[in-house]
Amino acid sequence: MLNDPTLVLNRSWVAITTTTVWSALGLVCRGAARVIEPETCITYDLRSWSDLLPREGERSIRTVQSRIRVPEVIVLTEHDSPPRRSVPFSRRNLYRRDSYRCQYCGMGQTTAELSIDHVIPRCRGGKTTWENCVLSCIPCNVKKGSRLLKEVRMRLVAEPEKPHWSPCLLVSKANRRPSWGQFVNEAYWGVELDHDNDP
Repeated sequence: MLNDPTLVLNRSWVAITTTTVWSALGLVCRGAARVIEPETCITYDLRSWSDLLPREGERSIRTVQSRIRVPEVIVLTEHDSPPRRSVPFSRRNLYRRDSYRCQYCGMGQTTAELSIDHVIPRCRGGKTTWENCVLSCIPCNVKKGSRLLKEVRMRLVAEPEKPHWSPCLLVSKANRRPSWGQFVNEAYWGVELDHDNDP
């Protein structure tokens, strides 16, 4: 339960990310955030939140002396910047973008069976960017080598492009909380998410 997600809002009450319940409680304990009661939108510091008794069937954390309700939404007390509008160029996000599939033959693979290939090889001036890097299975990568696609008569399954920003990139469908609905719009939830069984 401590690793379940908690929605994080900035000081302007704009959803910017999620964190774990454990981290959320740490932020509230340090005074860097306050817990929001989703039904009333009243905010609480740790002491006043701890004074609220859990309702029947409500998720809670048992401490030595009491039970504390699991915070589902917190608001930061200082941070007011807007959410990040770009997906970081990382190995993890590249694997997500390409759905763990070779972009030459289309076969789904495990992470151990995939490598990152430069469509235009680096030795030929290719850059390490969203638009020039794709996942490739080992046989396709060996076949292509340091040549251009037309030289080996290979084609891409899809043109590589920078993914669109997704504030819920790491939130699986199973971990969404109904209480988050009033703090985010439909576009937030309409983004396709990763499969729950991704490595």
